[in-house]
Parts: sequence; C-alpha cells; structure tokens
Amino acid sequence: MPEVTDAGFAGEVLGSELPVLVEFTADWCPPCRQMAPVLSALAAEEGGRLRVVQLNVDRNPATTNAYKVLSMPTFMVFRDGEPVKSMVGSRPKRRLLEELSDVI
Repeated sequence: MPEVTDAGFAGEVLGSELPVLVEFTADWCPPCRQMAPVLSALAAEEGGRLRVVQLNVDRNPATTNAYKVLSMPTFMVFRDGEPVKSMVGSRPKRRLLEELSDVI
C-alpha cells in the first residue's frame, strides 16, 4: 500500500486525477492492521477508478491535524482536491465498497 506524507500529500492526494481513499493509520492500531488486506484487495480491484493510500498519523501530524483526524483508522475520500467522504473504524470489504459507491 503506497504511503503518503505531509510533504507529498498535496501532490499525491489533492492533485490526483482519480478519487483517492486515504487511510489515516498508525503502527500501534490493531484495526488498522486488520484493514490492510481489505485495502490491498480494494486497490487491486478498483485501481482504474480509485487510488488507495495510507498516511501514518504519528509521522505526519500536519495533515492529520488539518483534517481533524482523531480516531484510527479513519478513511477519507478526496476528489478534485477536496474531502468528499469520511468514515471511522474498520469494516469488511463489502461494506466499504457500498459506502464508497457514491464517490467512485
């Protein structure tokens, strides 16, 4: 799973032509680790319509604070440089796809 940083966030996420699902994650977060295979599968299946990236909240506090992320995992979908959807907590792939259906 590609990881974005504070330094690259604007270019890789806000400037992306595709919608981008950002997982705000942390190494110490068990539900975040549970989501890894789900996000990998999602990235493989929806690669033409959606980018999937991770942002480590401990190493990238500026972006984390800018979007007021308080719980991990938090998922945000960015389209045309703006956050268009936010979800908190792990979920099965089927539910995640349902929740993303209106933004991809």
